[in-house]
This record gives sequence, structure tokens and C-alpha cells, in this order.
Amino acid sequence: MPTMIPLLTSLYVLCALALGLYTAGQALLLWRYWRTRAASPTPVALPDGDLPAITVQLPLYNEANVALRLIDAIAALDYPRDKLLIQALDDSADRTVQLVSRKLAALEEAGFRVQHIRRAERAGFKAGALAHGMQHTADDYIAIFDADFIPPPDFLRRTLPHLVADPSLGIVQSRWGHLNAEENSLTRAQKLSIDTHFVVEQAARNRSGWLVPFNGTGGIWRRRCIEEAGGWSADTLTEDLDLSYRAQMTGWRSLFLPDVEVPGEIPPQLAAYKQQQARWASGNTQCLRKLARPLLASSLSPAQKIMAVQHLCQYLPPLLMLLLLLLTPPLLLADALGGLPLAPLGLLALAPPLMYAAGQMRLYEDWLRGLSAFPALLLLGSGMSLCSSLAVLGALLGRRGDFQRTPKFARDWARNAYALSLSPALWLELALMVYALWAAGLAWELQPQLLPYLLVYAMSFAAVAGWSLRECWQLRNPPRSPRRVGGRIGVGWRR
Repeated sequence: MPTMIPLLTSLYVLCALALGLYTAGQALLLWRYWRTRAASPTPVALPDGDLPAITVQLPLYNEANVALRLIDAIAALDYPRDKLLIQALDDSADRTVQLVSRKLAALEEAGFRVQHIRRAERAGFKAGALAHGMQHTADDYIAIFDADFIPPPDFLRRTLPHLVADPSLGIVQSRWGHLNAEENSLTRAQKLSIDTHFVVEQAARNRSGWLVPFNGTGGIWRRRCIEEAGGWSADTLTEDLDLSYRAQMTGWRSLFLPDVEVPGEIPPQLAAYKQQQARWASGNTQCLRKLARPLLASSLSPAQKIMAVQHLCQYLPPLLMLLLLLLTPPLLLADALGGLPLAPLGLLALAPPLMYAAGQMRLYEDWLRGLSAFPALLLLGSGMSLCSSLAVLGALLGRRGDFQRTPKFARDWARNAYALSLSPALWLELALMVYALWAAGLAWELQPQLLPYLLVYAMSFAAVAGWSLRECWQLRNPPRSPRRVGGRIGVGWRR
């Protein structure tokens, strides 16, 4: 074991330095956001006669809870009906098919142009559906909305004219809003994270001329941009990130409009959120493997290359932090941590909280209320490091993985057929909680300055495991729902 200590110490230092480099990139984003916070794209308007034809693609897979709500929102868009094609890309295997079919038939009778496209098999998942849909339209512009989003009526009026006015633009996308941000502590924490990504990170990248990732929904593509970038590809689980980076590497520009908000549903179930984050972590890391070398060899500027790679590495920090936790006890026992000059890296840890504060201040008058979700977000981020790390490791090892859809509930997730069951990772999270407590006990005796960091991890794994167990109980004992009894509201069971 003593011969392993220098190796373990070197690995510890490398992980800490890598975390420091990534966080330095976040600090740079915060600085660029603050420097450019007053910038805003000039609005562009077009008269009805100059509006081009556009296809709105709606990729659907078992979305019975939200599909009709989305289609109604698309039908309510303020746009000439003869220039709007509603394309439901429906790979569903449940009652969603019948619901969508009836809704589209009613819209067609009302004068809308609609297509209900069904594939024989779900090859290529969402990327395959989007590519297949393009074969059924000749329109030059394609908007995309996931099933859990509701675009405002003026969405196309505020976004599409930018593409028409600037032939160098290939993508225009909006900011995500929230339909259920106040549902529980989990949704409030996610709201804080999502707001920060869009308000600070996306805005800073766009205004600095760096690559801007497409977030999969709430945006419009120029058809020629998709085709010249090589089209939709299913070789990663984040087809949106992959295509948007390839498009910008070929010279197309992306525009982010922070003032155009499209609200969407936040996963209210921890198991669903874990599944979503695992897919994003795997897909993001697959894009890192696929695109890092072409990025560095491209004609992009050094700043564009560095910040693009930094973004592609965004799911590596949980793995690095988990490795630091695992390495701490053996290095404490060997008294190998006391002389490491890592304190300056702690200053960089201020960047994320400041980014959260900046995002909330930009969006809300009562920004302190939104920022109060930071402790829950901290516990979530640390407690879910195992989930993210396993996904990242699988991607680094070349594992393809399946596209695991994030279930959408609209309401009452605990009584919904799409709710997910308890994850086997619970037992590993409980084991890591015990391990972190043991490490904290060692730190109490040997390196007290590490105690807060280790206790946060112990509390994080305990919180995530406890939340998972609570959800398991809720699934087995669904909450009561109101029902009308004798002309008044009573309480009864609804299964």
C-alpha cells in the first residue's frame, strides 16, 4: 500500500486541478456575461406577405399526458395557416397514437396543414424521427418542440424573422421557462440550474462569439444548415448538441434569444430526473469523444475551441469529485493531504453560486426566493454524482446506450403510469453515504479543514437516497385526490 500512495496522491492532485480548470471556465462565462449583460439582439419583424413556409416538428414517444396540450399550443401560434405545417413524429406505442390522430384530424378539418408520421420501428430514436420527418417536407425552416413544452403564440413572429434577415444564421433558439417550478423542492432546484444555464451560460457564449449548443427544443433550424452539417445523427444520445456543434464548425452561426421564453415541464420525480441527467451526461460525453479532435483541428479561433471543449466536459466534474471522495480516506490515513497547496482552488468554487445569483437577479424581482433553492441544488448535484459518473464512464468506454425518454406527467406523477420505479443505485448511494461519514470521522482526527466537504457529501447521498425511498413509498401509497361528494369537495382515492 505505501508504494501506491504517491500514485494516489498524483491522481488526487490531477482531479483537483482538472476541477479547477473547468471552474475557471465557468468563472470566465460569468465575467463575459457581466460584461455583456446589457446587450440584446435587435428585434426583427416581417409582414405576413414575407413570412416563409415553416414546418413544426413534434417528436413524440408515449406522451399521452402532454401531447394534446402541445398540439393545441402549436395550433394557437400566430402564423398564417397556409404557411404552417404541423408534423407529429409519433413513435408511440401506447394510447398517445389514438389521441394524436383524433386531434390532428380535427385540426385538418379546421384548415390546418398536418402530418401524422408513424415509423415501422423507432430506429435512431429522436434523431431518426427528426431526419425521417424532413423527408416529408420541403420547407426551408424547421421548428422543433418536445412534448413537454408550450410555445407562446408569438414564438414564430419573434424568432423566424432573424433567420430570414440573416443568411449566415443556421439556428435560432429561445430560453426555457417552467410550467411546474413550484411543485416541490426538486423542481425548485432544477429551476435554479436551468435559469443559470440559459441566462448566464448561453447568453455569455452567444455574445462572445463562442459555440452555442442547441438545447433540443424551442428553436428553429434552417434546412440547409442541417444538410450541410451532415444531418441528424443517432450515434450520440444528445443529437441536438452534436448537430449544433457540427453546424457551427462548418461556419453557420447560432443565435440565442433570452427574452423569448418557452415554458416546459421540469421532472418532479427524482427517478425521472436521474434518468434525464444520465442520458445527458452520457450523450454529452459521447459528443466529447466524437467532436473534440475535429473541434481542435478546425478553423475556429482558440477561444472558441477552448470554450467548446470546456462545455463538452461539463459532466466530468461529478466523476472527478467522486474520485476525490474515494481517494480521501486512504490519503488521510497515509497523512498525504496536509502538504498539498490546493487552497487557491477553493476561490474558484465561488463562481457557480455567483452565476446562480446573476441568473435569478436577471429574471426575477424576488431573486432571493429563487436563490433559496441553492442548498437543495447543492445536495442534488453532489448526491447524484454516482448516477452521472456511471453514465460518463460508460460513454468514455464507448458504450452506446439506449435513449431513455424522460417521462412527462403534467400532474400527479405518483399516480401516473409513466412514473419510474426505484433505481438499484440506491444501495450504492447508501454505501457512499457511509463511506463519506467514515471519511469525515478520519478528517475530524487528522485534517479538520476537510470536514465540511465530506459532511456535505454524506448529507447529499443521504438526501438522494432518502428522497428515492420516499418516492417508492408514494408510488405504493398514492396521495389522495379531491372528488366531488354531494355538491361539495370531499376526499377519496383515485387510482
